[in-house]
Amino acid sequence: MPKIVFVGAGSTVFAKNLLGDILSMPDLSSSEIVMFDIDPERLSTSMVVAERIREKLEAKAQISSTTNQAKALNGADYVITMFQVGGYEPSTVIDFEIPKKYGLRQTIGDTLGIGGIMRGIRTIPVMLNLVKDMENLCPDALLLNYVNPMAMLCWAIAETSNIKTIGLCHSVQQTAAQISEDISVPFNEIDYLAVGINHMSFFLKYEQHTDKGLMDLYPLIRERAKSQPPYRKLPGGVSLSDAVRYEVLERIGYFVTESSEHFAEYVPWFIKSGREDLIKQFEIPLDEYPRRCEQQIQHWETLRSDLEDPARDIHVRPSNEYGAGIIHSIETGTPRTFNGNVPNGDLITNLPAECCVEVPCRVDGSGIAPTPIGELPRQIAALIQTNINVQSLTVQAVLENKREHIYHAAMVDPHTSAELGLNQIWALVDEMLLAHGDRIPIGLRKAQ
Repeated sequence: MPKIVFVGAGSTVFAKNLLGDILSMPDLSSSEIVMFDIDPERLSTSMVVAERIREKLEAKAQISSTTNQAKALNGADYVITMFQVGGYEPSTVIDFEIPKKYGLRQTIGDTLGIGGIMRGIRTIPVMLNLVKDMENLCPDALLLNYVNPMAMLCWAIAETSNIKTIGLCHSVQQTAAQISEDISVPFNEIDYLAVGINHMSFFLKYEQHTDKGLMDLYPLIRERAKSQPPYRKLPGGVSLSDAVRYEVLERIGYFVTESSEHFAEYVPWFIKSGREDLIKQFEIPLDEYPRRCEQQIQHWETLRSDLEDPARDIHVRPSNEYGAGIIHSIETGTPRTFNGNVPNGDLITNLPAECCVEVPCRVDGSGIAPTPIGELPRQIAALIQTNINVQSLTVQAVLENKREHIYHAAMVDPHTSAELGLNQIWALVDEMLLAHGDRIPIGLRKAQ
């Protein structure tokens, strides 16, 4: 049975979902599971939850926990990353509150924009430290990465290591299901092709299986776009409008995979100071990530009590994450397809070879094989390139220890550059890096 390591296992709910997926599969139910986190308190809660899941599913898995990374990784077959560097403060107080002083507003800030750049700067070194340990302790293991900024992290790994890596996200399959609801076509009849980069893939095909073959459903989607945009329900009872994505469909011609609140900050068109009309028209939830963090913190104690309470039944339901299925396919030879984040090479021919792309992949007992795509529609490739520019400069800032590339990344970021002048960008970057202190590499801390 394989040894599967959860890195950042203190992310209890996410770990619970993935562990439930793994142990629900008979072929994986006797796996060795190691839960690793640097926070012993949250790790303890995750261990209680893991034991309860094992009992609920009557699985024979060996489950242990440790706060020692090397001990966790030694001899691993699969390493699943789900951590967040620094927790609440850098992700909200630094990434959101400091930019506000300059008039720069954000929604999520975990992928692009000034928040995504800073998250990349503090997360890439931690990920590369993990990968270095993997090279020494489990060089043949597969790294399944769920950490954001996904494209930057996978890019940095590919530039520095031969460790096998796949970046995983749920935005493609989640959006595919949402579209089927929007147009009232059963999801089990849907076939689609989504390609691009993480959080900015587009459905090049969205079709329905019929008695006469595959039927293009884009006419139905465009017809749906003429009506009031749908609302997407989030945990906690909040609903957010999907107006941004439907507007982009009208203008670009294809439906994007990432949610409206995410996508709004990857482009220069929707969040603008002094344009409250745009914020209102597209119902953009500013400071959405801090709101979610505060909600999670507020409800964490109650949630932890519920999860640890043996008198309460623990619900184990299949998630829409790819991770367990990938491990199962490699272990058993069962073929599956999924969308993964991999080095481009020549998969998408009108994007840079060195960037990280999100494409359909096939997995079986021989491993993971990404699907060559060819050229993207020109307007999609052009839009994606604006995000790749930021990713490239952020990655190289860390790998080459060049602080100037952090300024350059912010300069070419679509949202930041649309809002701020060069002096403001320089001052903002300086202030945010200073606030990070020792969370970032020492070579990036000294102002120019």
